[in-house]
Amino acid sequence: MKFCSECGEKVHLGVPQGDNRPRYICASCETIHYQNPKMVVGCLVEHENKVLLCKRAIEPRYGLWTLPAGFMENEETTMQAAARETLEEAGADVEITQLFTMFSLPHIDQVYMLYRAKFKEVVFSAGSESLEVGLFSESEIPWDKIAFPVITESLKRFFADKKSGQFQIHNGAMFKQLENQQVSFHVTVLDEH
Repeated sequence: MKFCSECGEKVHLGVPQGDNRPRYICASCETIHYQNPKMVVGCLVEHENKVLLCKRAIEPRYGLWTLPAGFMENEETTMQAAARETLEEAGADVEITQLFTMFSLPHIDQVYMLYRAKFKEVVFSAGSESLEVGLFSESEIPWDKIAFPVITESLKRFFADKKSGQFQIHNGAMFKQLENQQVSFHVTVLDEH
């Protein structure tokens, strides 16, 4: 950040009085600009032992598969945002049934919340951010072409819970690791119930 969104003057990085983290502070109007994690919300839509996936038509990860999800907007709940993103990306009007995963991704300042959902009517189509949309069984999922590790983790947990016959709410964090020039992700489960 270079300029204040309140008055347009230059900002500097400093620790405000009474705070313990560096923040952008306007030298002129003294506005403190807080930068906090972004909420990414979406749906894991189930139908006849299959899940709804979207092939991305935008960067990052153009051409790879994901669950319908995106950034939460102001003045909406997480459930409203998840349903909206599913309608926008997959043309699917859904009923949310329960929270399924909540993963913190501190390396990119995001929190992912994915809800289990079912179709109100089994209709779906590619939205402007999707090249294709389809229903996939576990064996049909293009596992090597999933856009984001958090989606892979969520799908694995979904199919494991489905096999066990008991769905849990999975709450955890994903940490990026670099080993031998290879990037991997370590998942820490904070709470499952």
